[in-house]
Amino acid sequence: MHPDMYKRPLLWCLAALIVGLAFFYRPAPSGQDVFHFLPQKEVTLTGRVESFAVRKKKSQNVIIKVFSVNGQKATGQIYARLPDFTPQWKDILEISGRLQQPYGVDLLGNFDWRNYLADKGIFTEIKGSSVSVARPAAWPWRVIRALRADILRVLNEAFPPDLASIAGGVLLGERGEQDPALYSAFQDSGAIHLLVASGGNVGFVTLLTLAVCSWIGLSRKKMLLLALGVAGAYTLIAGADAPLVRAYFMAVCACTGYLLGRNSGVFQGLLVSCFLILLFQPASVFETGFQMSFLATLAIIICLNNYKVPGKWPKTLRFFAQIFLATLSTQLVLLPEFTNVFYKVSVTGLISNMLLVPLASVLMGLSFAYYVCNSLHLGWILHTVTYGALWLFKTLVVYFASFKMSALQMAAWSAGTITAYYAGLFLMFNLPLKNFARKIALPCLVVLFGAPLAEYFFAPDIQIYLLNEWNKSGAVIRTKNGGAFLAGSELDPEKLQAALLKTGVKQPNAILLFTDESVPPEFSARFSNARVIRPFADNWPGDNFAFGPVTVQLNWGEHETREGRRWISEGYSGTDKDDASYCFIYKGKKACLGAFSHFAYSGEKHATAQRNKTIALKI
Repeated sequence: MHPDMYKRPLLWCLAALIVGLAFFYRPAPSGQDVFHFLPQKEVTLTGRVESFAVRKKKSQNVIIKVFSVNGQKATGQIYARLPDFTPQWKDILEISGRLQQPYGVDLLGNFDWRNYLADKGIFTEIKGSSVSVARPAAWPWRVIRALRADILRVLNEAFPPDLASIAGGVLLGERGEQDPALYSAFQDSGAIHLLVASGGNVGFVTLLTLAVCSWIGLSRKKMLLLALGVAGAYTLIAGADAPLVRAYFMAVCACTGYLLGRNSGVFQGLLVSCFLILLFQPASVFETGFQMSFLATLAIIICLNNYKVPGKWPKTLRFFAQIFLATLSTQLVLLPEFTNVFYKVSVTGLISNMLLVPLASVLMGLSFAYYVCNSLHLGWILHTVTYGALWLFKTLVVYFASFKMSALQMAAWSAGTITAYYAGLFLMFNLPLKNFARKIALPCLVVLFGAPLAEYFFAPDIQIYLLNEWNKSGAVIRTKNGGAFLAGSELDPEKLQAALLKTGVKQPNAILLFTDESVPPEFSARFSNARVIRPFADNWPGDNFAFGPVTVQLNWGEHETREGRRWISEGYSGTDKDDASYCFIYKGKKACLGAFSHFAYSGEKHATAQRNKTIALKI
């Protein structure tokens, strides 16, 4: 890719917009958002269905764009749970029910449903007690949704549930209720992205249509217009979510650039589509899906343009070499994202995707071709072939996931490490542009080594995270030298481990208990290398424990009233009223954790645990 591409004003405007949103914007409901009607007990709202229904055990759930609440004008979106009603895409519904805030537990490192919806601009839920169609969708929308439903029906009737879910996921991004073990295998094999209708699907449909049009001899202009029409229809049938719309816009820009004799359409399309999406939906900048699709597309564009496969190589070898480069660039650019979101990285993904990506394209074509043949009562022609391809795809996924090293658990990366990593990756991606690489080498190397050093220099010496889930408490303690401690055993050990991984550590130095209870077996299994400090059994208040430069003091239980007055429960009674607290000393600084992780303090700094929140104290 020519270095001048990096000088485009739109690129720098987009970068400035992303930085500005990341630092200064937080999703919040607008003045007329349906969120502000929460105090009303029962409401009747009207709105348009904006997503295809997600089937759950007790309801079908959709996103609704709200027009009015109790006859008053309202805006925004709402997540609707509709028992005993099947919502249809683009219908305008009248829903009666009670508004509520989405369920949310802000537990460090764990999934928070409320924040997830907020990043999509949704701050309210409703469980419909009465639902009716106020106005059916216009006929084009009805045709599209009927076609989608019919495709999924045919696939579900023709193949077993696990294979039908793969076919629906690869073709339309609709995998339905998939077996948890198979879903885990897709994650471990690095193929989970193939079950989502993505930009690659739009590109495949566009290229396939162009190939067919070229075969029948259409002119260049007619080919492009027909290809864009077919790709647009596919985008709508597959749900028209952000990655698909962005990919389609890129296809439009690429085709326009091709007609005008320019070769920068794809890159420009990526920039323009991202810029427009962030202007109209600024919360998208916090969405994992938006980040991953943008980074992956950008990496593929840069890598395939800069690292050219020799034209002398055989066509088949060139094809797999390009897939390898695309997969490698995607894996590299998404490594921090995968690590910080899933705390797991697929090692076999690089190899598995070389086979599964082209096979997914074949499956996409076969699944749709089977549907067309089935509609003509000729499905038997392709049934065996399609079944075999689906079986092979599933078998390969399970095979690649079966290796012990298929997926490695990894702790989250810090901001400084991520910045350094991307600086080095940008330099590596542009090494073939020798003159440009020489110009950016020094700045990239400065960031590569300077970002982690600056972060370490400004990092707090001691960090205490007070965790609370429905009044069950715990704490994660981190020190600047990498020491880590878990306090309490009330919370689920899996959730505590996620919190620990979020701070950048896989295993704690010690588990600190507040009473003489035994360590639950699940804690021992998950944190097998951690030392256990158990008061009134193995250890007593007044004992000190050295973990490198960190000293942990075991103290009598320290408590705090609602007014902030502290008191100590001193003395041993041999009953369940005996409890302990801890202090941590590192580099002359001291921070203390109250009994049962209810509060923490250091000098004048103080933090109190709050229900369903994570509160941090940094010294």
